[in-house]
Amino acid sequence: MDIEAVRTFVAAAEAGQFQIAADELGLTQQAVSKRIAALERSLGVSLFVRSSRGARLSIDGQVFLPHARELVEVALRAVDSVAPGNRALRVDVLNRRTAPATTLHAFHRRHPHVDLDVVTLPGVNTDSALDAVLGGDVDATFRVISAARSRRLPSELRSARVIDDRHQLLTGPQHALAHAASVSLSDLRKHSIWMPGVRADTDWGAYYGELGKAFGIRIDSIGTSFGVDVLLEELATSADLCTLVGEGSRYLWPESYDLRRIPIIDPTPVYPHSIIWRADNAQPTLRAFLEYLRSVQKVRPSSQTWVPRAWQE
Repeated sequence: MDIEAVRTFVAAAEAGQFQIAADELGLTQQAVSKRIAALERSLGVSLFVRSSRGARLSIDGQVFLPHARELVEVALRAVDSVAPGNRALRVDVLNRRTAPATTLHAFHRRHPHVDLDVVTLPGVNTDSALDAVLGGDVDATFRVISAARSRRLPSELRSARVIDDRHQLLTGPQHALAHAASVSLSDLRKHSIWMPGVRADTDWGAYYGELGKAFGIRIDSIGTSFGVDVLLEELATSADLCTLVGEGSRYLWPESYDLRRIPIIDPTPVYPHSIIWRADNAQPTLRAFLEYLRSVQKVRPSSQTWVPRAWQE
């Protein structure tokens, strides 16, 4: 059904004359008559009774009018829902515990009036995430953009490296490194870093693989992952297990666990998060978020940090 024809019918019915409706809509009287005639043909009824004195609503027109008004209102609400500034900003944060999610939350705390749709896209493939941005499924995604990628960033997209998430060592109170003020990467060579379930075919799997090779660190990804809560519980009671976490990641545990987050130095391994968005996306909240990211940009000098060589921009 042609919504413009329905809108024209409502205007004519409420105005009482086709000419007045035409003036209100910025149309000619002939255009109003054509639209209403087309609507009548599609409905198979006459909405007006026409005579030499003008036109008045038929019985069918009177029945149709309240529904037509509702159709017009629904159409207006539909258009308004996607008007710039009215639609929620939809951002893929990879994981709700990690630095992109905590950064987005910090933005929302500074701008509590903005409407956000925080998502974690199914699967872990970066190309799929870029396709989601290209197709408008999300306004932006946090991913790694590196020279090692076989697929170039599509010309419609823009990226900016905005978070270098510094890694920390997470241990329980019984671990040999639990009381250290900081640790170096060489200190970790004597210890197995337990990261069950990390897949080699993901960006972060590749990251930890490169970290292990570069510094002779053993990353143990063998075993079933039962989730973060189980991981934290295991760390709390173990003298051998430790893991790596991002400084910007949010983990909560019972006070009795007494877990320790220990800075890693000389150099500090960082995970370089970039935000990717469409260049032609005019969503006002997206622009505000990009400005916020630039204002709090957490990218460290390369001499003090480490990222895989192929990931360096």
